[in-house]
Amino acid sequence: MKIKIFEVFDYVLFACVLILVTMGIAFIYSSGINSEGSLVTNEYIKQIIWASFGIIIMILSSLHDYNKFERYSQNLYIGLLAVLLYTCLFGRYVNGARSWLGIGDFGIQPSEFGKIVFIVFLAHYLSETKNGNQLKRFFTAIGILILPVGLILAQPDLGTASVYIPIFLVMCFMAGIPSRYIVFILGIGIGTIFLTIIPVWNIVIAKNSFAVIGALTMPKLRLFFIMATALITVIGVIGLRYLPGKKYFYWISYSFLILTISLVLSFAAGKVLKDYQIKRLIVYMDPSIDPLGAGWNIIQSKIAIGSGGVFGRTFLHGTQSHYRFLPQQSTDFIFSILSEEIGFVGGLFVFVLYAVIMLRTLKIMRNSSSSFGCYIASGILAMFAFHFFINVGMVMGIMPITGIPLLFLSYGGSSLWTAMICCGILMSINYRKYDK
Repeated sequence: MKIKIFEVFDYVLFACVLILVTMGIAFIYSSGINSEGSLVTNEYIKQIIWASFGIIIMILSSLHDYNKFERYSQNLYIGLLAVLLYTCLFGRYVNGARSWLGIGDFGIQPSEFGKIVFIVFLAHYLSETKNGNQLKRFFTAIGILILPVGLILAQPDLGTASVYIPIFLVMCFMAGIPSRYIVFILGIGIGTIFLTIIPVWNIVIAKNSFAVIGALTMPKLRLFFIMATALITVIGVIGLRYLPGKKYFYWISYSFLILTISLVLSFAAGKVLKDYQIKRLIVYMDPSIDPLGAGWNIIQSKIAIGSGGVFGRTFLHGTQSHYRFLPQQSTDFIFSILSEEIGFVGGLFVFVLYAVIMLRTLKIMRNSSSSFGCYIASGILAMFAFHFFINVGMVMGIMPITGIPLLFLSYGGSSLWTAMICCGILMSINYRKYDK
């Protein structure tokens, strides 16, 4: 089939991306100006270069038949695991994580591009097995998730690893995996996070007010809890086996299995995650407990957003960024600079652009001619939504600081190219919606 480039393009999607990328470059430029009005970094120039190549890559991605990805998705996935393993062993340290590969000033973050490979391979597997055994299908999908996420956590890069989880859950939901299986994984995720941070919360914020929670910090008592919940799980399974009519045995085993796995994983997370990473997950509840440390980022970000008011201080006249009060201001906290300089109205405009992108993605997903295309679009939608809500919530002080960039706006070639490739794939899916 001959493809005409003007037919492939989704002009609404392309326009939203172009506006966001342009705004990103403008505020990356602003973030590089110091209190004396001098430009101290050339990040905006790099972003212009990355954006220029990104547009070309997006166009090429839209011209490529997305169905062809299915043929070599398994090889791409194996290649991703090999690259992630190599990165763990020989990658470059950036912000406390060995998550980068490159030479000199040029570097890429494989885990960012890995999201695309993960989405494509999982979509391939789910579409190939849609008539198979759902339990086997689900556990195999978990294996597809655990391998790359485990390697990313070993770097350790908690923020990027966390993005894979909602992608997995949304794609499984769209693929018809039973809800109880999805809730099982979601429960384990929430339980693990809760049991990991609650002991630190008890020490740092509650000041050891709860002795029961403090017991979770003792290895022997934690082991006792794990054994107790595991025993209850086994009792529930036995009851379900020999008394099949008693449904409450199912829910006993289901609930306590979630709790057992969460206790085990939280213990492992406490060993892998550094103290400052765990502290960042709770300090948003009360930044004043460490105003010059972990709470500094949130405090300064909220000051920047609040000082912008309705219409902002106007472009290049922000104070928080120019006086270097905002950390990682061109990446994680780019929305803070934007809100300070163009205010609530500018922030609302960004919200609208993202809403249009996500609604457009939802429409492409629903109109896809194949389950493979639908699953890919659903994974991309989950990625876009998670990045947006976590980053914006983070800079507003209502979500933990996890180091997740704001796609299209934040400084960085890897995240920008990943997002633009995804948009190109969406255009390819949309163009071929009438294929049989």
